[in-house]
Amino acid sequence: MDKDFLKGRGLDNQAISELAEKLASAVPDDDALATLRADMERNFRGLLAGTFERLDLVTREEFDVQRKVLERTREKLTALQAELQRLEERLAESDSD
Repeated sequence: MDKDFLKGRGLDNQAISELAEKLASAVPDDDALATLRADMERNFRGLLAGTFERLDLVTREEFDVQRKVLERTREKLTALQAELQRLEERLAESDSD
């Protein structure tokens, strides 16, 4: 997996490793289970990285940019709807004359 993929989305390998470690910590901290715990942590890390990759996440910055674009588009649409309403009213007035 591309390391920059997750970093650009507010996630990095460190964050995934920490989360995998927390999940694996459910296994008791026992010398007899150390191998199992290490295997689980490694598997969780791979599972989490793969899941985040498939989520098609965007950065907060990308989200905010798209939100602003949507707001401007909505404002333009509202203005166009009002203009259309005025034109339809004028057309109706001229037809009734």
